[in-house]
Amino acid sequence: MARAKLRLAPQDKSMQLIGIGTDIVECSRIAQMIDRHSDHFLTKIFTPSEIEYCGRHKYPTPHYAGRWAAKEAILKALGTGWAKGIQWTDLEVLNEPGGEPRVFLRNAATDWAAQRGIAQFLISISHTEHYAVAFASAIGTPR
Repeated sequence: MARAKLRLAPQDKSMQLIGIGTDIVECSRIAQMIDRHSDHFLTKIFTPSEIEYCGRHKYPTPHYAGRWAAKEAILKALGTGWAKGIQWTDLEVLNEPGGEPRVFLRNAATDWAAQRGIAQFLISISHTEHYAVAFASAIGTPR
């Protein structure tokens, strides 16, 4: 059997891996927070576009949990944790039409990424009925 050769595009030598982050969360924990705090919780943690995306699903909790885990992973890749004035809604995870998640930053998160030379994030999110996990890579030109 012939094997296909994987051809990689030439890499931009100035772009490097600056940080990585991962997070896992129990979906039941997110469900409890939604039950206890309802809209206040949702609007504090998620952007209107994220709420609309998750709300479209028959079982939205794993999708909310996935975005929660993604935001935690992004902060770890940024190297900040919940410091530097970053709010939950300064991080937004939206899906491309084909399903690929994309990261968008605002306010303090944008400033901090620029200080570190981060140009983009690569993010992967997965969930089951009980757990959601995310992995983030920060790519750019370190400063």
